Formats: sequence, C-alpha cells, structure tokens
Amino acid sequence: MTSGGEAVLFWVLAPISVVAALGLIFAKKAVHAALGMALVMINLGVFYVAQNADFLGIVQIFVYTGAVMMLFLFVLMLIGVDSSDSLVETIRGQKVAGFVLAVGLGVVLIAAIGSVTFASPVGLAKANADGNVTGVANLIFGKYVWVFEITSALLITAALGAMVLAHRERLTPRPTQRQWSERRFRQGKNLAGLPAPGVYARRNAVDTPALLPDGTPSDLSVSRVLTARGQVNGTEPFTDARKAIQRDIEEGTNR
Repeated sequence: MTSGGEAVLFWVLAPISVVAALGLIFAKKAVHAALGMALVMINLGVFYVAQNADFLGIVQIFVYTGAVMMLFLFVLMLIGVDSSDSLVETIRGQKVAGFVLAVGLGVVLIAAIGSVTFASPVGLAKANADGNVTGVANLIFGKYVWVFEITSALLITAALGAMVLAHRERLTPRPTQRQWSERRFRQGKNLAGLPAPGVYARRNAVDTPALLPDGTPSDLSVSRVLTARGQVNGTEPFTDARKAIQRDIEEGTNR
C-alpha cells in the first residue's frame, strides 16, 4: 500500500519520465537526447528515495546524472554537435554481424525474462533492517557479485571500444601556426585571421557576430558549433542599429 503523497508523486513524475524517455529516442539533437536521459535518471532517483532507498536514490542522481551524463555532454562539446557520422563501412561485414548479434541477444533476453520466477516480497522494513547502504552492499557484493563484475567488464570493454572507434590516426603531420599563416597568404583569404565574436558589436558574447570596419556583421566570427545549434544572434539587429546610427549622424549633420 502506498500513501497519498507517494501516489501523487508517481503520477506526476511517471508521465514526465515517459516523455523524456521518448525524447531520448526521437530527439534529433544529441544534446536534447542527453538532457532527456538526465531527466529520466533524476526521476528514478526521486522514485528510489520515495521507496525509502535513500542511498540508492542519491547514488542514482550523483553518479549517473552528475557524472555519466556530464561526461557524455563533455564528449559532445569536444567532438561538436554538427559532426556527421561516416557512412563508409570500415570493417567488412560489421553490419551483418551486428544484426545477427542483436537478434541473438534479443532471443536470449526473451528466453531469460520468460523463465524468471519472482520470490514473495519481504517488505521495506526487512530489506532495510541493517540500513539501506548495507542492504545494497549485500546484494551487489554478495548475491549478485558475478553479475556486477561482468557488467563492469562489459562497461569497460564498451568504453575501450568507443575510444578505439573514435581514435583516428593522422596521415600527415599536424600543421603548425606558421604553416597555417603561410597558407592563408598564399590563398589570399583571411590574411589577419578570422574575426573574434563580439568585436565592435553591441554585446561581447560568443554568439554575437563581430562588426567589420564598415559596420556590417561578419558571419565568419561565430563558431560553427553554435551555428549548427541555432544559437546565433541574427545579423538584422546589428544592421538595423548601424542604419539607425548612420541616420542619427546624418540628421545631426543636417542640423
């Protein structure tokens, strides 16, 4: 039996969790998917706390939401949100092998879930008789120690695999600053380098285009990552402001 407050908490947070989980699946931007996943994890932590699993709820929020998801967002910041995945199959037959393994894993999961037998519940009072921390430790390092270790090994293997797949060997040495400068002068483009955002603009921000000597905004001054996110201030306010200043100057000269 649940209390009235716990029932209200569940019926408020459960739909939010479902919507956030659907956003994780159908979101077009990886950042939005990560935020949806973080919301689901926070709600799970709240559910654990409501079930008197205080330690498990705090660990859920601090470890998964505060560490794992922030690490995922940090990786997105490094690689850029506008970077596209390569459609070229680098390992021959990997798609077929992946499909076969996925089907096999699905069959194993269906067979395992179908043969599961649940014991009668013992209740929260008995489960937390020695404390929630001790109860969780007994399950992780006692009854389910091998499952925990195998899961840890799989996570480490997945992390190493992601590092191997994301690593790219350079075929040529990295150009130096001098070589980049010489290349710009040979091409005759951006001889002085790209303008910094916010220079001579009304606001000194990374999403504010720099103003050229004639007062027109420069699109080259804004990071392509912000452009892909759609978080760039348009050039219309700066163009209108320049025209207004020019009009004020002309009117003052005529007076």
